[in-house]
Amino acid sequence: MSILAKIFTWWNGATIGTSLFSARNGKRVGEDVFGNLYFEAKKAGTGHPAGRRWVIYNGANDASRVPPEWHGWLHHSYDDIPESYLPQPRIWEKEPSVNLTGTARAYRPAGALEQGGHRAAATGDYEAWNPAEAE
Repeated sequence: MSILAKIFTWWNGATIGTSLFSARNGKRVGEDVFGNLYFEAKKAGTGHPAGRRWVIYNGANDASRVPPEWHGWLHHSYDDIPESYLPQPRIWEKEPSVNLTGTARAYRPAGALEQGGHRAAATGDYEAWNPAEAE
């Protein structure tokens, strides 16, 4: 990413200010499979007694790109880093996926405007309620 993009964009990775703050006030704790970096404050502040925790995203700033194990660490569900705390994943567990809403890869049903806006005809098994007939 160019230096101008680092200065002026907040939606794609960390700005220069965030990077400097992280280097000065934070201790790097780990990295997840997506390349996101996790930090913890060097000293406890006024917030949580264990100290502030934050993530610097590798790419777009999207909270759905934080894996569940790191989400628990960010929210102080446990103090140890996920690699040393969580059990091995089960064979039936799926890998976490990012939220695709608003992207070209988002789910769009057959009647959606992006798919042409034409739905299948009604099957005729629906009968509207009429209050006059209900008495």
